[in-house]
Amino acid sequence: MRKVSLLLLALVLLGLPAGGQERVDQIASAVDDHYNHLRSLVTQFTESYRGAGVSRQESGTLWLKRPGKMRWEYQQPRVKLFVSDGKTAYFYVPGERQVRKAEVKNLDDLRSPLRYLLGKTKLRREFAGLSLAPDQQPATAGDLVLRGVPRSMEQVQEVLLEITPEHRIRRIVVREVDGSETEFAFADPQENLSLPDARFKFSPPPGVETIESTDLAP
Repeated sequence: MRKVSLLLLALVLLGLPAGGQERVDQIASAVDDHYNHLRSLVTQFTESYRGAGVSRQESGTLWLKRPGKMRWEYQQPRVKLFVSDGKTAYFYVPGERQVRKAEVKNLDDLRSPLRYLLGKTKLRREFAGLSLAPDQQPATAGDLVLRGVPRSMEQVQEVLLEITPEHRIRRIVVREVDGSETEFAFADPQENLSLPDARFKFSPPPGVETIESTDLAP
C-alpha cells in the first residue's frame, strides 16, 4: 500500500538564465505565481505504479477547486472515485458495499496534498534540495525536470517534476526508499472553469456502509 504525501509541482519560465540556484528560484517563483492565481483546474491523468513485483496503470479525470477541493474520477481499467470537500475525503468503488472515509487532516494518501495546489503553492517550503535534474530525460522534448524531497516524508527518496514551457504540469514521479515508484502524467488541462461545489461532495448510496480510515489508497 502506498503512503506518499506529495505536494507538487513546478513550471518553467521561457528565457530564464541558464544554470545555477538563481534559475531554480525563478522557476519555483513561476510555479507559485501561476497556480496561486488559479481558481480551478481540470485535467486528464494517468497514474502508474511499479514496486514489489506489482505494476499497474489507471487513468481518469482530476478536478481541483480552491480552497482545498478535489475529485479524482478513475475511469480505466475500473471505475473508482476519490473526492474531498477540503475537510472530509471518501474513496468508493461503485458496486462495493463499503465506502472509506477520512478527515483530511488525518489522511495519509499521495493524492490528498494536491488540494493545496491552488492558492497555497510554495515549492521552496514543500521540497528540500529543489534543483534542476539534467540527468533525467523528460517525457516530452522541450520540457524541464526538477527534483526535490518533500520535507516531511521520510519514506520518499525523491520527487521529479516535469514542467512545460507553457507553465503546466506534465508529469510527477515519486520514488520511495523501498524502490517503488508512482508516476502521474497530466494532459489537456483546463483552467478557471466554473465548477459547482456539489461536484466535491459525496453521499454513500443506500445500503453502502461507511468505514472510518486514514488510508484511502486504491
